[in-house]
Amino acid sequence: MRLPAPDTFDHDAALAACARGDRVALRRLYEHEGRALLGVALRIVRDRATAEDVLHDSFMKIWTRAATFDPGRGAGRGWVVSIVRHGALDALRSGARTVSADEDDMDALQADDPPAAPDMAEAFALRADLGRLDDCLARLDTPKRNCVLFAYLDGCTHAEIAERLGAPLGSVKAWIRRGLTSLRECLA
Repeated sequence: MRLPAPDTFDHDAALAACARGDRVALRRLYEHEGRALLGVALRIVRDRATAEDVLHDSFMKIWTRAATFDPGRGAGRGWVVSIVRHGALDALRSGARTVSADEDDMDALQADDPPAAPDMAEAFALRADLGRLDDCLARLDTPKRNCVLFAYLDGCTHAEIAERLGAPLGSVKAWIRRGLTSLRECLA
């Protein structure tokens, strides 16, 4: 049995290049991660067209917000995955609230003032929390960490996690509960 080659893609460097306006870096990032990130979105929203929309919107955010990525606060791949995951969760929550707009509506929207810039203090606080979360996740033992990531990153149910891990459902539920308790204590 062959082990997969180690991942040599440098997410941090790709994000830094995107921040400098390097479109090739964004394309390389998409080519390297697009399929996996579509899977993340699809597991959450459970609809291919919506997942593709989430992926598109996420890469637009990655492109426009790449300059806010700080490798000192967490891994580049984690930052990218969190953008997709949050986008998918937002799409899931908004669900039926989507409204189609005709040309008159679009013209009216474009005539309005652009939205205000996001609160930078809030953005820095979020990035600090994500870096701490990454450190706390690394402290969990493997079964707990995998269960928490499958549940919250991939959007899997307890039964799906048990099937993936080949573990009893009760163990999976306990690992998630204990993992979340450990994370809360670590982040407190």
